Parts: sequence; C-alpha cells; structure tokens
Amino acid sequence: MLDFNSTTTFAERFEALVDAGLQAREQQQARRQYLGASRLGVSCERQLQYEYAQAPVDPDKGFSGRILRIFERGHRMEDAMIGWLRAAVLGANDGIVSTAGIVVGVAAATAERGPIFTAGMAGLVAGAISMALGEYVSVSSQRDTERALLAKEKRELKEDPAAELDELAGLLEGRGLSVSTARTAAEELTDHNAFAAHAVVELGITPGDLANPWAAAFSSAVSFTIGALLPLVAILLPPTALRVPVTMFAVLLALAITGVVSARLGGAPVGKAVARNVIGGALALSATYLVGHLVGGVVA
Repeated sequence: MLDFNSTTTFAERFEALVDAGLQAREQQQARRQYLGASRLGVSCERQLQYEYAQAPVDPDKGFSGRILRIFERGHRMEDAMIGWLRAAVLGANDGIVSTAGIVVGVAAATAERGPIFTAGMAGLVAGAISMALGEYVSVSSQRDTERALLAKEKRELKEDPAAELDELAGLLEGRGLSVSTARTAAEELTDHNAFAAHAVVELGITPGDLANPWAAAFSSAVSFTIGALLPLVAILLPPTALRVPVTMFAVLLALAITGVVSARLGGAPVGKAVARNVIGGALALSATYLVGHLVGGVVA
C-alpha cells in the first residue's frame, strides 16, 4: 500500500507509483509459453519443469516493482540503441553501394587512378552531405512537431487545468493504477510539475530531451563516409586487372555483413536480408560497370 503521508521525497513517491503500475501491468499480462534465455544454466530441472508447466507461484516470489522498473529501463535503452544501430547500418550500406557504383563505373571507362579517385571522393563528399542534410531536415521536422505538441499541452494546462488533471488521472489509471492511487498520483505530479508530467505520460516526450538534428546529421554523414571508404580503397590498391573483381568481392562481402546485422537488429530472417542486399548490390555494380564501359568506349 502506498503511504503519501510519510516523509519520503517526491522522487521516492513517484518511483513507488511507477513500481505499483508496473506490478499491476505484470499481473495482467498473460504468462509466456516458453522458457526465456534467463533460465539458461539453472541446475534444478524440477524448477524448470514447474515454470514450464506454469505451476502456481508462491506469494512474494514475483519480481518487485524496482526490478520491473530496471527491466523497463533496459527495454527502452535497448530500443534506442537498436534504432541508432539500424540507422548507422543503413547509412553505411548507402555509402558502400553508391560509392562502389561510381568507382566501378569509372574504372570500366579508364584505367587511370586519378579520375577514379576524383570521382570516388566527389561521390563520397556529395553522398555524406546529402545524407546529413536529409537527416537534419527529418529530425528538425520531428523536433518542430514535438515542440508544437508541447506548446499545445502548455496552453491546455493554462486554459483548463482541472480537465487536464482528470485526463492525467485517467491515463495513469489506464497504466494499471487503481482509481484512487491514479488520482493521488495525478495530483502529486501536477503539484510538482504539471507540464512535465503531461508531456511524459500523455505525449511520451521528455521536454528537456528533444531530438538533436545536428547530432543526427553528423552520425549519418559519418556512417555514410565509413561505408564509402571501403570501395574507394578497394578500387585503388589492387593492380589494374584486379581492381573491379576485388572491389566487387569486397563490396558484396560488406553488403552480406550489413544484411546480417540489419536482420539481427530487426528480428527478420537473415537469409532473405543477405540475399536482398547482395543481389541488389550486384545489380547496381553490374549496371554502373556496363554504363562506364559503353560510355567510356563512345567518348574515347
């Protein structure tokens, strides 16, 4: 039972509310039909048998609210990291394919390193700037939308605070708190910082932690550049006769690796992701090589 008459701090009372909500949600969730990876290494086979058979759990043997809060925090951090890694992999993938297409096409038209290097560097710089600009515009639009939602919420709190209090209580109740606890929690949160409470609970936005378009643009440019350097180096180092074969092999191998990584991050079948990446890259390289060979022959 939650005691709001104690001398605990606001942070402690808020954590108690979160813990209570997580425990209520945990009790409402259907039990899974499998044993998770956390059970690996358990020496007691009878315990595993009871868990799999969904035997009744002894009182006070479930996860505490604090442990569930740690799990929830880990899930959110994991989702954020997966999103960041997926964006980085896609940026590197774009850098590999686009730059490889340029240098292979130019290598099909001329054997001189100068034009190949110039075209590859120009493609790398243009692609990195394009990726950074696109990401900057996208994240800026997202941040503008978040700011507009926050401004609307602030205006609604000023115009009708009572209705907003009822709304916050309803949202907390929908997350597993009882009616009385949700109402008390809403009043506590409103007294402390009504705007921040509504932003987090209702909108899912932390006011002081909006997306940074400059950081997103920089990471996109870096991931594209890292991917673009592979075909650029692969086309310049080998002897003339081996440039295209070595570059194609290195590029297709890199695309297979990025396909595996993206599939693992997204929980998709690995085989399909790798095949899609490799086949698409092979088609792109073949097309640019053919264009370079034909156009180079005509110009020459």
